[in-house]
Amino acid sequence: MLLAYAGLAYVLLPMAWTHYERQKGLAGLPMATRTALGIPGDPLNIGLVGAEEDVVCAVHAAGWFPADPITWRSSLKIIGSVLFDRPYPDAPVSTLFYDGRREDLAFERPDGASADRRNHVRLWKVLKRGEEGRAVWLGSATFDRDVGFNRYTGQVTHHIAPDIDAERDLLTSDLAAAGVVEAIYEVSGIGPTLDGRNGEGDAYHTDGEIKVSRLAEGCGAKTGQPVMLANPPVIDLKNMVWQNAVEALLGWQDKNWQDKN
Repeated sequence: MLLAYAGLAYVLLPMAWTHYERQKGLAGLPMATRTALGIPGDPLNIGLVGAEEDVVCAVHAAGWFPADPITWRSSLKIIGSVLFDRPYPDAPVSTLFYDGRREDLAFERPDGASADRRNHVRLWKVLKRGEEGRAVWLGSATFDRDVGFNRYTGQVTHHIAPDIDAERDLLTSDLAAAGVVEAIYEVSGIGPTLDGRNGEGDAYHTDGEIKVSRLAEGCGAKTGQPVMLANPPVIDLKNMVWQNAVEALLGWQDKNWQDKN
C-alpha cells in the first residue's frame, strides 16, 4: 500500500496535472487572468501559435469579429444593443489582465440579435519564440450567456456559461474549419476544476487543459485537415475520468433540481 501511494502521489498524479513537453516555455507561468482589482478572473484555456498577423487573419477567417475598444460611444452602443435587442457584432469586452498586462487582442462571435449573448476570447502574447520558433499566444475563451451584476462589486457585467471547455473547443473547431490550422495539441492549464469562480463570481468547470492551434504562416494561407497531436496516455486517462465525473455531477444536479421543483 505504501508503494502504491508513493507511485500515485509522486508519479502518476503529477504527470496527470502537467505536460508542457510541447511548449516548455509555459512551465511555471500563471494559468489564470485577473481583474483590475486583482481578483482571479477567467482561466486560460486556448492557445495559438503564430505571428500577430497570422492570429488576426485566422480568427477573422473563422468568423469571429475584433472587439471594439471601450469608449463612451462603444459603451452606449452596447447598452443600446442589450436593451433594444440590436446587433453589435464587435461590441467591447471588459478588460482582464495577465502578468500585469491587459489583453493584446480580443474577438467575439455573436449568438443572437444583441450583445448580451456572445462567444468571445481575449488573447495575450506570452512567448516571443516557442518550441516551433514562432510566437505563442494564450487566451481565455468563454460564452457570455446574459447581462447582470458582478457578485463581488455590484457593477453591471456579462455572466459566463460554466462549461468553458465548450468555448475552447468551439473556437478550435472554427479555426480548423476555416482551414488555417496546421496542428492541434494540448498543454497543461489551470488543472481540473469543478467549482471555479471568475472575477464576476460566475461558476465554471474545466478539465484544465489548454488547446493549442498552430496556425498557417502568412495571412490568407490555407492548410488541409489539421494534424491532431496525441496527449501522453496518462492525460487521456485523466480527461476520460474527468468527463465521466462532470457528466455524473451535472446529472445529479439536474435530478436534484427536478426533485425540488
